[in-house]
Amino acid sequence: MRRDYFELTVEGVGDGADARATPMVRIDFHGPEGLLRDRLSDADGDLLDAAEIDVAFRLRESLSDADDPEGVVGVTNRFTGDFILELNETATDVLPFIHAARDSAGDEDAHYRVEIDVDGDRLVAYDKNTFLVYDHEGNLLRNESLIPSGVEL
Repeated sequence: MRRDYFELTVEGVGDGADARATPMVRIDFHGPEGLLRDRLSDADGDLLDAAEIDVAFRLRESLSDADDPEGVVGVTNRFTGDFILELNETATDVLPFIHAARDSAGDEDAHYRVEIDVDGDRLVAYDKNTFLVYDHEGNLLRNESLIPSGVEL
C-alpha cells in the first residue's frame, strides 16, 4: 500500500491544546477501501481491536544529526507482525504528540486515540497506551517512547 495514500493529522498537541485532553491522531486513507479493510481485519473478516495492533515510529536519520529527522509511522498486526499501514512523518511531528500524551496523563498511564478513516468516513478508532520509537539503527528509544508502567520490554 502506498504511503502517499495516507494523510495524518493530530489534535491535542501544542500551545492551544487542553493539557488534560487525550491527544488524538487521525489517519485518513485515500485509496482502495477494500485493501485497507482487509489489512485491518483478522482471518474471520472482523476488524482488529486495539489490543491487536501496535503503533511505532522508526527514524531513518539520527535525532542528533538532523534538524528534523524523517521517519516512518507504522501500524502493525500484533499477532502476525504484518504491516497494516505506513506513512512518512518527521520527528517534530511525532515526538511532541508522544510528549502531549504523557503530559495529559497526570498520575495515570499515558494514552492517546487513533482514528483511521477512509475518505473521511470512520473505519476504526483505537485507544492506545503504547507508542514505541526506534532510532535509525533499530534500537528502542525508551525515553522517547510511550510505555505503560509495569510493562517490561
